[in-house]
Amino acid sequence: MASVGKVDVALGVLNGVLGDYLHRQNNALATPMGLYHQGLPLPVEREALRAAHPTSTGRVALWVHGLAVTEAVWAFPSEPTTDYGTLLERDAGFTPLYLRYNTGLHISDNGETLAHLLQRLVAEFPVPITELVLVGYSMGGLVLRSACHLADEAGLPWLCLVRRSCSIGVPHFGSPLERMGTVVAQVLRAVPNPYTRLVADVVDLRSSGVKDLGVARLRRQDWEDTSTPCTPLRPPQGIAHHLIVGALGQEGRWVSALFGDGVVSLASASGRTGPRDSSPLFPAQNVQVVAGIDHVTLAHHASVYERLRASLTMEAS
Repeated sequence: MASVGKVDVALGVLNGVLGDYLHRQNNALATPMGLYHQGLPLPVEREALRAAHPTSTGRVALWVHGLAVTEAVWAFPSEPTTDYGTLLERDAGFTPLYLRYNTGLHISDNGETLAHLLQRLVAEFPVPITELVLVGYSMGGLVLRSACHLADEAGLPWLCLVRRSCSIGVPHFGSPLERMGTVVAQVLRAVPNPYTRLVADVVDLRSSGVKDLGVARLRRQDWEDTSTPCTPLRPPQGIAHHLIVGALGQEGRWVSALFGDGVVSLASASGRTGPRDSSPLFPAQNVQVVAGIDHVTLAHHASVYERLRASLTMEAS
């Protein structure tokens, strides 16, 4: 992967905060969803895909970044041309495809767009895709879950190619930091002072994507009717789901249980509502905790890659 320029990094942040507004205004700064190769757009067209990946065997891994960043988040800081995708291609032969998208849009909107993009990808890829591995970091994992749900409901055939997926620091039950922002805005707005209310308006200036992240709204109905709580969205059958969870301290310590990786709690990243959840979204044996690591570092760390490689090179079950 080639390094992504500072302008692209800034656009990633801008889209995370105001992406829904930019999209509604048809602003050129709004990032359209698409594949990227070496920092440049990669059209989902047969010849373009062939030129970018001339030696592909049809085993493909899709890498989906998180909120307010781009695919550059996967790169190791000390080696900008190395990331999980290039390493997994070297070690297991999975051709890496990197997605870039507007993280300020509703998760369900991005999920719908991705579901149809993957359908085009299967049709246009220069060799038949025999396996499609899905890897999502943070919000990216929720976008992937949304896309799989839509594909399952619509009977899109690309879903049959997915036998393994991996979630890295994904808030499957939402992120408490976003919910905290909601509470602060509500408290400030209740104070009968115009200046305090102005601060509340600024605090509440969060994109649709950020608000969805707070409670893991994966379907359109989840945000169209916020009067009822979101019901947990069960993942489609037939896919082996692996989860990599970060912990600031050692596993089992109170700091890890309380703060998780600093952004996502251990329970949410593990697909559980809490420590006593008797019906988690994913099998407990498929959850791996990496101690002493924060949320951002989860996207580019040697220990995480080793767990990722082991999960995605074992026989699918």
